[in-house]
Amino acid sequence: MQRIGVFVCHCGTNIAATVDVKKVVELVRFEPGVVFADDYMYMCSEAGQEKIGEAIKEHGLTGLVICSCSPRMHEKTFRACAEKAGLNPYMVEIANIREQCSWIHKDREEATEKAVILARAAIAKVNLNAPLQEGESPVTKRALVIGGGIAGIQTALDIADAGYQVDIVEREPSIGGRMSQFDKTFPTLDCASCILTPKMVEVNQHPNITLYTYSEVEGVSGYVGNFDVQIRKKARSVDMAACTGCGECQAKCPLGKSGKIPSEFDRGLRGRSAIYMPFAQAVPAVPVIDRENCTYFKTGKCGICAKICPSKAVNYEQEDEIVTVKYGAIVVATGFDIINLDKYGEYAYNESPDVITSIELERLMNASGPTGGHLERMSDHKQPKDIVFIQCVGSRCDDERGKPYCSKVCCMYTAKHAMLIKDHWPDTNITVFYIDVRTPGKNFDEFYRRAVEQYHVNYVKGQVGKVIPQPDGSLMVQAVDMLDNKQIMKKTDMVVLAAAIEPNKGVRKIATMLTASIDNNDFLTEAHAKLRPVESPTAGIFLSGMAQGPKDIPETVSQAGAAAVKVVGLLAKDKLKTNPCTAKCDPMFCNGCSTCANVCPYGAITYEDQLVRGPGVNETRRVAVVNNALCQGCGACTTSCPSGAMDLQGFSNRQITTEVDSICR
Repeated sequence: MQRIGVFVCHCGTNIAATVDVKKVVELVRFEPGVVFADDYMYMCSEAGQEKIGEAIKEHGLTGLVICSCSPRMHEKTFRACAEKAGLNPYMVEIANIREQCSWIHKDREEATEKAVILARAAIAKVNLNAPLQEGESPVTKRALVIGGGIAGIQTALDIADAGYQVDIVEREPSIGGRMSQFDKTFPTLDCASCILTPKMVEVNQHPNITLYTYSEVEGVSGYVGNFDVQIRKKARSVDMAACTGCGECQAKCPLGKSGKIPSEFDRGLRGRSAIYMPFAQAVPAVPVIDRENCTYFKTGKCGICAKICPSKAVNYEQEDEIVTVKYGAIVVATGFDIINLDKYGEYAYNESPDVITSIELERLMNASGPTGGHLERMSDHKQPKDIVFIQCVGSRCDDERGKPYCSKVCCMYTAKHAMLIKDHWPDTNITVFYIDVRTPGKNFDEFYRRAVEQYHVNYVKGQVGKVIPQPDGSLMVQAVDMLDNKQIMKKTDMVVLAAAIEPNKGVRKIATMLTASIDNNDFLTEAHAKLRPVESPTAGIFLSGMAQGPKDIPETVSQAGAAAVKVVGLLAKDKLKTNPCTAKCDPMFCNGCSTCANVCPYGAITYEDQLVRGPGVNETRRVAVVNNALCQGCGACTTSCPSGAMDLQGFSNRQITTEVDSICR
């Protein structure tokens, strides 16, 4: 039997307002193994931890139960406190009486009773706990950044500047991401290219950074400090070493003149050639052949690009290449896109070329865009005199079509668009239909008020019900003014939709490979929203940019820097301590069925022939063997093992059963 000390935290009024802390202390004193029980206002404070340390020494405690908030918050804190006092840190158990008790109950008596039950379960588990020892594993001093947008670029630069090798994997032919499509940035109206392009060049020239563009992550195995990543380098059909980026191949491609291949970079507003660079400032400045549309790859004819290439860089025989690289840490910076608007037929997006998205407007207003920066209607190429912006298209929706969250940047970029249009074409009439205007960033509200007060943009609080294309080419907007409580029928030349933002389509596949958590909206989930906002619950996986949630460019760059610091902190270590709460196989019960190996997401279980000796047993069997460096203690093998041979150290079947029994008694 252990000598257990129980410490109950008031957590200010977070716990004490609902739970009778003194009563909990008095009742748990009589539990088996408990030799000391006490309470304190803030157990996680320095004074609280000193109180725990003194009790360990004074009463010879061999186990601790801390009744406080979530172990996600302070388990590491209390384990370090126990270790400092000479107690094995894995003899500490947390009873979560804040999130699981006080925060969800209103009745004080009921909450107190439940707190006692949770404490009793933790005490029962500690009575069966055994000291565990952490192992060690080496660290590969190289980082992988998945995604080459502004988030990935900033993360990679910060890690590389700290002296570590970084690889960027970008699935598009060039780095730059969404920001490369923008014209100006809010709230300063700086040129997006002027900010981004120098960073793209710096990444390409940095001695510690390797670019894998037009590439994708194919597979990930291993664990924190030692990830093995397979990267598919897709065939560009152009020799990157030989190409000079002269552009002759693009100019002479017959399909470039037809305009039949929509440019992904220009959101389909103009065509591109079959051999192309996404944009003029692309990095690397090497084209790629679109094999799905290239005449040579479809029919075996043409081949003009190879004939006219002065450096003989075009190589139709080039094939995909898969490389395997070891990394110590991985950063996910996969970015965002906007939702598919096919379900929003009421806005006539698929009916009229003059109903466009905000990103399409960015391309129309960009000097390198399809119209050379001149804003014009796509139907007749005339300058629009009246423009309507519709906010929250698919954002803050409670139906199946949209997203329940606020996309965060739409209010600001609409104000930006309105001001830029007014700057260039002052006589343009602009109306913005909005639900709420949200401007939480530094100087953001001032920026919005400039649009209203200085540029006289007409903001109408109300929703648009329908956009109706008219025979004369104009658009009729049917809406409601909620402040004046009236219906509006407004004729306009162009409608701009602020479509909801969503994570990049490939993020779910990436998350599966990395065993990283995602939420219901496919945004990557952080380990802790407040204390670990750039870390994934999976050790060694970090989050950067819009892969984690909607944010603007300044916030993205800040998070990228934070992720880089976490990566550098990891790579700076020569060895990492490994979690001792790993799976363990009892050879006496193992029948070698491979079920556990098949469900293990980390590839930590293998099989080997062992001599098994026991009561009535003396034979060689095929049994499971756990690699403790790979095992993350998820418990999948334990629950799936049909013979009960697999168990989890620190969370054994017996410990969990005892906890359940103590709750039910």
